[in-house]
Amino acid sequence: MNARQINLVKSTWSIVAQLEPEVVGSLFYTRLLETNPELKTIFHTPVAEQSRKLISIISYVINKLDKLESVIDEVKKLAVRHVRYGVEEQHYAKVGAALLWTLEKGLSDMWNEEIEAAWIACYTVLSGAMIQASEYEEV
Repeated sequence: MNARQINLVKSTWSIVAQLEPEVVGSLFYTRLLETNPELKTIFHTPVAEQSRKLISIISYVINKLDKLESVIDEVKKLAVRHVRYGVEEQHYAKVGAALLWTLEKGLSDMWNEEIEAAWIACYTVLSGAMIQASEYEEV
């Protein structure tokens, strides 16, 4: 990610993060599970609670994007926990698609190709680190 992409992700996330976590999370999880019903078995936590966790972890990582090395270990630990929940490598693309869709809905008229490209770059870096960390986790 370049500096411009980092700034775009941070500035757009600051807008989305002002929305109620339950609203953003509900949009995300509804989209994810409508388009991928097979993932329903992975989620056991109520959507409201899961939504707060999702927004919290995304906020934490996005706030540190310009110092990614300071959070990459946390991202990898998160990946290891996700393996235990049943998350598989192919799920990351599905989650990414639902995240982009949610961001597009949340940002509405602000959403454009440059912002989309910045978020894709961000998600690619983070999901790549999670996938790499997952390869070493034995279930």
